[in-house]
Amino acid sequence: MLKEIGLRVTPQRQAIVRLLDGNRTHPSAHSIYREILKEYPGISFATVYNTLSRLAEAGKIQELDIDPDKKRFDPCTAPHYHFYCRSCGKVLDIACDIPFLANLDPLDTRTVDGHQIDAVQLNFKGVCKDCADGEARAHGAKERT
Repeated sequence: MLKEIGLRVTPQRQAIVRLLDGNRTHPSAHSIYREILKEYPGISFATVYNTLSRLAEAGKIQELDIDPDKKRFDPCTAPHYHFYCRSCGKVLDIACDIPFLANLDPLDTRTVDGHQIDAVQLNFKGVCKDCADGEARAHGAKERT
């Protein structure tokens, strides 16, 4: 994949690609950097960030703007949606059908109201079910006291 997009293949870049492969946590550049740093203490953050940017530009990964504090990266490029939990900060994949968006072919140049669409990102934000369950339990405990 690295050669395919014109990047020199290095052990550090291969480690970045391996870390992303199948990763469902939507990591940030900083979390990827911290993980790669364990194996390659001399790697720079710029190498990680630039590699991620090139992969995203080439359409090999998605760059997500869902987190208000940092960009997140998703190795799954198939059309899907994301949910950001404002409580714990997790980014989760959401599987749902939205008729208008389902009819858009991401490989086809389409227009809406005369505007050319290059990409679609639909993000949901709120509280995930794990945090909501925890809040409900904590709230119930307060009411009993």
